[in-house]
Amino acid sequence: MAQEKKTTDYDPVRGAAILALSAFDQTGDSLDVAIQSAKELVGVDPRDNRFLLLLINGIVKMRRRLDYQIQFFLTRPSEKLNVKLQNILRLGLFQLQFTDKIPSSAAVNECVKLGRYFFGDSKSKMVNAVLRSYLREPHKAAFPRLEDEPLRHLANFYSYPDYFVSYCLKEFGQEQTINLLKAMNEPSRMTIRVNLLKAKVEEVQAELKELGIASSTGKYLDEFLTLDSTAIDPLRDMLAAGKIYIQDQSAGMAVRLLNPKMGVNTLDMTAAPGGKTAYCAARMRGKGKIVALDKSRRRLEILTDNCERLGIKIVSPIVCDAVKFESEELFERVIIDPPCSGWGTAGGHADLRWRKTEQDIEQMSRIQRKLLEKGAALLKPGGILVYSTCTILRKENDQIVEEFLARNKRYELDSAAQFFDDSVVSERGFLKTYPAFDRLDGAFAARIKLRPN
Repeated sequence: MAQEKKTTDYDPVRGAAILALSAFDQTGDSLDVAIQSAKELVGVDPRDNRFLLLLINGIVKMRRRLDYQIQFFLTRPSEKLNVKLQNILRLGLFQLQFTDKIPSSAAVNECVKLGRYFFGDSKSKMVNAVLRSYLREPHKAAFPRLEDEPLRHLANFYSYPDYFVSYCLKEFGQEQTINLLKAMNEPSRMTIRVNLLKAKVEEVQAELKELGIASSTGKYLDEFLTLDSTAIDPLRDMLAAGKIYIQDQSAGMAVRLLNPKMGVNTLDMTAAPGGKTAYCAARMRGKGKIVALDKSRRRLEILTDNCERLGIKIVSPIVCDAVKFESEELFERVIIDPPCSGWGTAGGHADLRWRKTEQDIEQMSRIQRKLLEKGAALLKPGGILVYSTCTILRKENDQIVEEFLARNKRYELDSAAQFFDDSVVSERGFLKTYPAFDRLDGAFAARIKLRPN
């Protein structure tokens, strides 16, 4: 990222947002890296982190909509804008549309200051003209009619790539697609899992109450709590003590489906950073053995640190490509959480919708097939395998499992209905969650049983 002179001429939080957004657009850096670099460069007060993230994540999510609207207020709509200038206009329109505590005058004036700092008076006047024109005539930026062009309307209005909206329309129909797209544009909520090896749910809820944080018990799993705050700092003592782990309830539901018992021999084929591994260990009450595989030594070190903090001693981490893993012993439980598009977590990962392509999904589905075949080969007769993803696309979920079952007649689908109610279990017996219902991440899990010899 190019060095920018520090200045008091503009709001440092908004300035950092412009630098982070522009680095994300230009360098290919992850959004997290771009944000951290911008914060250090500008010198953002830690107390302003929440506002900074609100702006950046919101603008990244709504980028397609904002760009669509901007063109209606440009003198030359086809003109290619400088990246920073584009992001200043995005920042302005985002504040005017999606924040309710920032006066319109302040939103415009701060963006004009940014335009003047980065480009001089001529561009600052253009920023002022575009934003004030929007305030006068917001409906000038007309979207395609939903009745005439549902795909273009939804993709532009809710800001998603065409291929994802097209899939949702075919899979869910128009009404449910709208609900889903809306839900994934909402700010994400924080969910924690109480580590029952170290604490009780009531104890953690009492500590949260003392911190002024309200919590509600998970609808499907009692040890998961949804918080009314997204701030990490108040939770640091409980995190350090291993009493809690930040984890969405949908991830825990896959482990519940696996139902690992005390003393069983369990394999987690794609374990790091260890959320599902740790929950398996907690459900096993620290009795038995879990072999945790991952290709990344660094990520397995994170898993090891997490296990130590959570008081878990039954995990054996192994650095290896899971597809090439060899073992003399077979396992009573196998869980596979393969690399996937992550389309169930788009609400919490603002950049995902612009990073993942249809080609990525094709490539991942090939890896997913290989991992499922390998995991199944390591399962004991009578054992249980759970294939789990954080995506809602059939190509990575239903299709992978159905093709496997068609090829391997000794394996059968064991319905999720024995663990969860119909609201999250499909007719076929798969576990499916969606952000539009109960505010869970989107996820899929299939429980597969190897028939006894």
